[in-house]
Amino acid sequence: MADPVSWFLIEPGWEVVDASGQRVGAVDEVLGEREADIWDGLTVDGDYVAAERVTSIVEGRITIES
Repeated sequence: MADPVSWFLIEPGWEVVDASGQRVGAVDEVLGEREADIWDGLTVDGDYVAAERVTSIVEGRITIES
Protein backbone atom coordinates (compact mmCIF):
# COMPACT_ATOMS: atom_id res chain seq x y z
CA MET A 1 0.00 0.00 0.00
CA ALA A 2 1.22 3.50 -0.85
CA ASP A 3 2.17 6.03 1.81
CA PRO A 4 -0.34 8.79 2.64
CA VAL A 5 0.36 12.28 1.29
CA SER A 6 -0.79 15.78 2.22
CA TRP A 7 -3.78 17.48 0.64
CA PHE A 8 -1.27 20.02 -0.71
CA LEU A 9 -0.16 17.41 -3.28
CA ILE A 10 -3.62 16.63 -4.72
CA GLU A 11 -3.85 17.50 -8.41
CA PRO A 12 -6.72 17.70 -10.90
CA GLY A 13 -7.26 14.34 -12.55
CA TRP A 14 -6.46 12.19 -9.52
CA GLU A 15 -8.82 9.23 -9.19
CA VAL A 16 -11.46 9.31 -6.44
CA VAL A 17 -12.90 6.04 -5.13
CA ASP A 18 -15.37 5.06 -2.42
CA ALA A 19 -14.60 2.79 0.54
CA SER A 20 -15.25 -0.33 -1.56
CA GLY A 21 -12.80 0.81 -4.25
CA GLN A 22 -15.49 1.78 -6.80
CA ARG A 23 -14.48 4.74 -8.93
CA VAL A 24 -16.46 7.88 -8.07
CA GLY A 25 -14.75 10.20 -10.53
CA ALA A 26 -11.72 12.46 -10.85
CA VAL A 27 -10.63 15.58 -9.00
CA ASP A 28 -11.55 18.81 -10.77
CA GLU A 29 -10.34 21.28 -8.16
CA VAL A 30 -8.86 21.38 -4.66
CA LEU A 31 -10.63 23.85 -2.36
CA GLY A 32 -8.82 25.46 0.56
CA GLU A 33 -6.45 28.12 1.83
CA ARG A 34 -2.89 26.85 1.42
CA GLU A 35 -1.29 29.68 3.40
CA ALA A 36 -3.47 28.90 6.44
CA ASP A 37 -3.42 25.11 5.84
CA ILE A 38 -7.22 24.99 5.81
CA TRP A 39 -8.59 22.36 3.48
CA ASP A 40 -12.30 22.60 2.62
CA GLY A 41 -12.62 19.74 0.14
CA LEU A 42 -12.65 18.93 -3.55
CA THR A 43 -14.82 19.08 -6.58
CA VAL A 44 -15.12 15.65 -8.17
CA ASP A 45 -16.69 15.56 -11.62
CA GLY A 46 -18.42 18.84 -10.74
CA ASP A 47 -19.74 17.73 -7.32
CA TYR A 48 -18.49 19.10 -3.99
CA VAL A 49 -16.90 16.60 -1.60
CA ALA A 50 -16.18 17.93 1.90
CA ALA A 51 -12.71 17.27 3.32
CA GLU A 52 -14.34 15.43 6.23
CA ARG A 53 -15.49 12.69 3.82
CA VAL A 54 -11.93 11.92 2.69
CA THR A 55 -10.51 8.86 4.45
CA SER A 56 -7.24 8.41 2.55
CA ILE A 57 -4.96 10.35 0.22
CA VAL A 58 -2.16 8.53 -1.58
CA GLU A 59 -0.28 9.55 -4.71
CA GLY A 60 -2.85 9.73 -7.53
CA ARG A 61 -5.81 8.33 -5.55
CA ILE A 62 -8.27 9.64 -2.95
CA THR A 63 -10.67 7.46 -0.99
CA ILE A 64 -13.91 8.88 0.39
CA GLU A 65 -16.48 7.39 2.71
CA SER A 66 -19.55 5.98 1.01
